[in-house]
Amino acid sequence: MSAAKVDANVSEIPARIAELGQRVLDGGQVAREEALELFALEDSADIHTLLSWGNRIREHYKGNKIHLCSIVNAKAGACSENCSFCSQSAAYQTGSPRYSFVDPEPVAEAGEEANRNGVTAVGLVAAWRGLKEGPMLDEVCDRIREMKDQGQTRPDASLGLIESQEVANRLKEAGLECYGHNLESSERFFPEHCTTHTFEDRLRTIGFLKKAGIKICSGGIIGMGETREDRCDLAMSLREIGASVVPVNILNPIEGTPLAEQEPLPPLEILKTIACFRFILPRKEIMIAGGRTVNLRDLQCMVFQAGASALMVGNYLTTLNQPVEKDLQMLRDLGLDPDWTEFDPNDAGGCGCDEKESCAPTEVSETVMA
Repeated sequence: MSAAKVDANVSEIPARIAELGQRVLDGGQVAREEALELFALEDSADIHTLLSWGNRIREHYKGNKIHLCSIVNAKAGACSENCSFCSQSAAYQTGSPRYSFVDPEPVAEAGEEANRNGVTAVGLVAAWRGLKEGPMLDEVCDRIREMKDQGQTRPDASLGLIESQEVANRLKEAGLECYGHNLESSERFFPEHCTTHTFEDRLRTIGFLKKAGIKICSGGIIGMGETREDRCDLAMSLREIGASVVPVNILNPIEGTPLAEQEPLPPLEILKTIACFRFILPRKEIMIAGGRTVNLRDLQCMVFQAGASALMVGNYLTTLNQPVEKDLQMLRDLGLDPDWTEFDPNDAGGCGCDEKESCAPTEVSETVMA
């Protein structure tokens, strides 16, 4: 009797994964409780079945195109925020470099290198609380215009919290198409890793950006001690806000930060999380960003089998990545094409389902942002 029960379970789980996967391929959605079933998978064979479906969903909605992105650290260190994963916080002694907002030359060099390597976008990143009206906003807008004038590489930015609609509008007028602003974790877990600003502050920033017509790059960090349910709720929040690009960072513990001794996630758990995100966010660009080399090691190429459709290349803010040439060779070996040209024209910032009337994209309301 027990053997028969095991056989039944062996057949039921792949069938359940296939049921949910086919629903997503047909334009439907998985509900939160259904997604939690996928996050809870433990057996290696079941996880590989999930990865296979993640790959099918990616190929169905994204083909073989891979979006490459890089970043330039435009202002480093001495950040007023106390995010427990970040070596650039002034609250921790990490030995991370510190410098003020950079001159035009390093930004131009980053853009030129990105152009040479066929990288789609370069993100201008600054370690500070956020951006307000004033001389610094003027300088940021100048850098964005200069990057846009360089050529094919799209200028993006990740400049922290935005305090007003006017700031978001200025960024749009300067030529910004996409702004990076991670939710970082679930709303429940957020106070565990940051207390100097709130989850609602981040939603408010995203609301300003969306109203200005700027696409949203928003994801989070896994491996900070959150539960699988937290990872599921992060993905659900990203679906709700209509993020176009979803970076999945894997914690790389930095000495001197509160998470320095955090136990790393097993590679198969990371790959399973990527696949779950693909089920929840089938039409979005799921980007594998910080921490992939140290956490996935020789399994990095499997992120695409799990459903990833974008990759951050070049070095990260304070840690090293593998050479861009190695990433490009990996994509060629997998038959994937980094010649990504533009955002999905059908992506209007909604949740990604086919329910055009009941699930039409909406702005983040003042009620939600309060």
